[in-house]
Amino acid sequence: MTISKKRMAELLKTDKFPRSAKYDPQWVLEGWMGPNALWLTEWLCEKMELKPGMRVLDMGCGKALSSIFLAREFGVQVWANDLWISATENWQRIRQAGLEKQVFPIYAEAHALPYAEGFFDAIVSMDSYQYYGTDDLYLNYFHKFVRPGGQIGIVVAGLAQDFKGDVPEHLTRPRQDGRAFWVDECWCFHTAGWWRRHWRRMESVDVETADVMPDGVKLWIQYERACDEAGTLMFPSEVPILETDGGRYLAMIRMVGRRK
Repeated sequence: MTISKKRMAELLKTDKFPRSAKYDPQWVLEGWMGPNALWLTEWLCEKMELKPGMRVLDMGCGKALSSIFLAREFGVQVWANDLWISATENWQRIRQAGLEKQVFPIYAEAHALPYAEGFFDAIVSMDSYQYYGTDDLYLNYFHKFVRPGGQIGIVVAGLAQDFKGDVPEHLTRPRQDGRAFWVDECWCFHTAGWWRRHWRRMESVDVETADVMPDGVKLWIQYERACDEAGTLMFPSEVPILETDGGRYLAMIRMVGRRK
């Protein structure tokens, strides 16, 4: 890190997420894998009914920041499942947080989950579900791992509105590394209305929430800038594209459903 802890805290300052503000800013910045995982988790948990002792699957947990947050803030047990980050690496972070008895790292692919059906009291996923959950039948598979009456909550990168024609030019314009923000994988970005309809097709889940994060792109920019200044970004900054977009199209979407 090339900046002070005081500067890191200033860069991450927001009144929107008081729980997240308690965490070491260096730890938060080093956990970059996209938008701020703690902010997304705190926003999602406004609509989740988490109680101490519950078993929670954190799907696509990245560097397990969201898993550690859930365990500390709500007293739940968390299975920190990811494919890009090894269980060994996440176990080191979990041990450093002193949560060996509450957070359990798992390395598993989304279509081959090693859990018993009905094992979890709740499932959450931050900025991951869009990459596998747009499949017409995936929810029919995924929901089985939560008990009847349990909630499934996700936050995904998505769209505030559908494109009127082609992808807007500012999203396809090449960045410094020659790549555009909008690549083929971004076709998994959808509106809150799309996600609501997508989940409502399945008789197994009742949709409780489908909405857009207020000022989601501004917060995305804030975290991206902070990580850029701290030197923790793994890719060129997306700030110019995000600023040009200004939330016209890009958004963070929250979905919460309950297994019938």
